[in-house]
Amino acid sequence: MFRHTALFLGYELRNVRRNPVWALFGILQPVLYLLLFAPLLTGTTRGGTLGEALQMFTPGAMMMIALFGSLFTGFSMINETRNGTLERLAVSQAWRPAIILGRVLKDMIVLAFQALLVMGVAVLMGLRLSLAAVLLMLLLMAATGLFAASLSYGLALAIRDENGLSQIVQFFALPLTLLAGMLLPVSLGPQWMQTAARFNPLYYSVEAGRSLFAGRLSDSAIPVAFGLFIVLGALALSWSVRSLRKLAG
Repeated sequence: MFRHTALFLGYELRNVRRNPVWALFGILQPVLYLLLFAPLLTGTTRGGTLGEALQMFTPGAMMMIALFGSLFTGFSMINETRNGTLERLAVSQAWRPAIILGRVLKDMIVLAFQALLVMGVAVLMGLRLSLAAVLLMLLLMAATGLFAASLSYGLALAIRDENGLSQIVQFFALPLTLLAGMLLPVSLGPQWMQTAARFNPLYYSVEAGRSLFAGRLSDSAIPVAFGLFIVLGALALSWSVRSLRKLAG
């Protein structure tokens, strides 16, 4: 079990190492938002400083990576389904869940690395973070990636069409972004929007990230976000593994 998972993880990481452009390109949009959008938010903070604006905005920028990066990982699996590669793996002697687990673990590692780079840019801009906040945020990003990547692979195995997957992801991307408060806190919106946001899992991760960056490590939003994404990630992972087993017949 562990050996097969490690083999698939190593294979996926080697692919990333051979072509790291996409992993680096994934942080371009969040970094641009940090550079061009975060300074506009200084007037919305209590002290009116860039550091406070970065505390509020950087967690949302990091969750953009999970939304626009991890949810698109299923496209590679659709291509492997079409050319028969995935079916050959699924009927091999390899432990089938390892085929999905190796990919998901790779996505979690890449997501945590991207998050570290975004935090580094924010620190250069004036954000101040404790080591505990950085480590917990990286773990939160990994938990978010567990859910988003597993969901993407499950959708890819269920739809098996790039256009269909793209339409689904793009349809939900905008409302998920706005109702998570990635650009602006949902608390600034009307009551109906605040109520709707509580049905968006990404809202809890953004709120937990803001608590971490503000130094409120005992905030109840943090364990809620971790618990929610671990449970959702396990469910999405189980669904994608079952879909792979159906593919193998």
